[in-house]
Amino acid sequence: MRNFDLTPLYRATVGFDQIADMLERSLAHDVGQASYPPYNIEKTADDAYRISIAVAGFAEADLTVEVKDHALVVSARKAEEETERSFLHRGIATRAFERRFQLAQHVRVVGASHADGMLHIDLTREVPEALKPRRIEIASAPVSEADVVDAKAVN
Repeated sequence: MRNFDLTPLYRATVGFDQIADMLERSLAHDVGQASYPPYNIEKTADDAYRISIAVAGFAEADLTVEVKDHALVVSARKAEEETERSFLHRGIATRAFERRFQLAQHVRVVGASHADGMLHIDLTREVPEALKPRRIEIASAPVSEADVVDAKAVN
């Protein structure tokens, strides 16, 4: 296991605390991060994204999608079955899970849908008007008579 010391980053930068914290979290979690359940992240438009998670065997009532502290948390817990079933082979995992996705600023969850064993979560990035680039018109300064020098006075 590698251990990265981000102390020099903290000493050399101002205002990048969130990025450094996110790096530390991702480095700490990726080492032991399980690959269950599998998921895709796709870009559907310039400012739109979709996370698709394979949740075969889970009903809508078993799934929870919530956003807290700029993190999307998807979790599932299968209700206990009342009848005992005897499996000859059990390849569909229905174990409980919790999957976290760190969201950037101004990214919000638009909706979620569950169909054909897939949970689709749609996200959009909404940059506030104050942060969008804007064009500044350059006004020409009016020429006053005081600024104009008479050619005869100069010669």
